[in-house]
Amino acid sequence: MNHDVDATEAVDATMMLRTVRTVPGPGGAAHTAARPARPAWAVDEPEDTAPAGRHRQAAGFAPASPSFPAPAPVPGPAAEPGAEPGPVRPGSDGEHAMQRRLGTAERADRFYGEQMLDHLNERMREFIGRQEMFFLATADRHGECDNSFRAGPPGFLHVIDERTLVYPEYRGNGVHASLGNIQENPHLGILLVDFFQARIGLHVNGRAEVVEDAELRSVHPDLPSDSVPGRRALVWVRVTVEEAYIHCAKHIPHLQRAPKGTPRDWGTDDQRRKGGDFFGAAEEARRRGGPAVRPSRERAHTGGPGGPVPPSDDPAAWRAHAERLLAKARQRREEGERTPFRGWFG
Repeated sequence: MNHDVDATEAVDATMMLRTVRTVPGPGGAAHTAARPARPAWAVDEPEDTAPAGRHRQAAGFAPASPSFPAPAPVPGPAAEPGAEPGPVRPGSDGEHAMQRRLGTAERADRFYGEQMLDHLNERMREFIGRQEMFFLATADRHGECDNSFRAGPPGFLHVIDERTLVYPEYRGNGVHASLGNIQENPHLGILLVDFFQARIGLHVNGRAEVVEDAELRSVHPDLPSDSVPGRRALVWVRVTVEEAYIHCAKHIPHLQRAPKGTPRDWGTDDQRRKGGDFFGAAEEARRRGGPAVRPSRERAHTGGPGGPVPPSDDPAAWRAHAERLLAKARQRREEGERTPFRGWFG
């Protein structure tokens, strides 16, 4: 009896059943699309008691600005009748499982209780206002991750209030991977590290939306402006803070700033000043006679551990496929109940 296949297919099918949603199409017409769902073992909290942060069941995507509409939300399941809401730990179900496995749940609870906030306190806001760079983590609707670097003058990551941050998106290399991910999946993670003075870091997790420059300035006219071409905002990202917590100092190196007057090539199109072909990728492309051909994320996505998803946006096809997987998993579970479990690889 292969318990691993049983569990995998059951999770895959349950995820698929929660994947189908209706979103506005071109011209307002509705069509179906797919988004990742939480695993079957995740526990959804009632809307009135669920905390902010990663433990909250996301009801679709965060409302977007009029200029960048987001997909329609999906309601979560109703709470059990008469259920009493209990305390909910911050963090994901996956990290809780690993804490139990590695015996660190008590340490984690101390960290959750002493260091994690659902807002930016005064010291955090002051810290953010001094920083000239941060690292940005986003993922598309399939969970394909991207990590990027952002830099600007002190305070370019601008604190609106204890629960809201905004930062400008410059022209960059024109790919806009982070913005594209945010349009599909609003969850992001920001890591700020002070390498020069405090040697400390700050994590900020939240939900983001893309906003036009004029739209944001109409609400916040005191936003900083910059005349340097490379620092003119094309759009802004507005972040609703859900978690904020420290990154400890013990492995952060102490760096020294470059001498004053060292030029920064903001907005330059000079390939050499931008780094040139430092890693030799362009040279490889020339030798190949063109860029490497890679399957798109849409085509390459397998839909989870149970195999490829149906090549259709028809919710009936998705549901039928998921029901078949569930029936298969139930049959194997019944067989397994008659067979003593001897380990995953026994």
